[in-house]
Amino acid sequence: MNYDEFLLKIFNLTGIDLSLYKEKQMKRRIDSFIANNNCQSYDIFYDRLTKDTKVYKEFLKYITINVTEFFRNFDQWMILKNEILPKIIKKNMRIWSAACSTGEEAYSLAMIISNFIDLNQVNIIATDIDDVVLEKAKKGIYSNKSLEKVPKEYLKYFSCYNENNYIISEELRKNIVFKKHNLLLDKFPENIDLIVCRNVLIYFNDKAKEEIYKKFYSSLSTEGILFVGSTEQIIFPFKYNFTPVKTFFYKKMSKYLV
Repeated sequence: MNYDEFLLKIFNLTGIDLSLYKEKQMKRRIDSFIANNNCQSYDIFYDRLTKDTKVYKEFLKYITINVTEFFRNFDQWMILKNEILPKIIKKNMRIWSAACSTGEEAYSLAMIISNFIDLNQVNIIATDIDDVVLEKAKKGIYSNKSLEKVPKEYLKYFSCYNENNYIISEELRKNIVFKKHNLLLDKFPENIDLIVCRNVLIYFNDKAKEEIYKKFYSSLSTEGILFVGSTEQIIFPFKYNFTPVKTFFYKKMSKYLV
């Protein structure tokens, strides 16, 4: 089979439409993974995927590109804390960490929000397509090294788990709902006051990004804010009915224009 046929089979097998990712990047990643598993063709590799559960799980983890850290691009998090949240924080606020990977982003959110309001009074949803990373996120166990960028004021939320790892406090873990979600296929949550989706859309092609931006618009509440990654500035936000608040922060426009 050729590459396009392989992608169709993967979609039927996993529900993940890899054709909506940037083709050159994704094909390079897939070809590299296939070669590393000593398979000489898409046919041979696909057959192995359907028979070897370990390879199947490794492949899913590999193609969903899980790269994250606590307070990634720290200055942007401080804008969220000092300029965005004071204007929108409220009881029963609904927050969505989309494509949360192993949870560092969602927990970073919770730490910052705890400066303003009791976490029991907000609703934080964190989603990802990968079951493996979601399980890690739910456990909240992280290496010593991964805590290097966590501000000192938030280290109180970590306790020693073993010699090389720390665990997030129960106070944070119990107030975040982690669940599986496919940005390309699944229904988006509604009436969200803050969507945080960072360093994910860079992997999608233009068609996929346009659909996701439109769904984000519909997902947000009237005064909702979208927070994107440092490489994901929306060049023409008005096309998707967003208006910039700060760099990488976009407000839902009051009237849908197109």
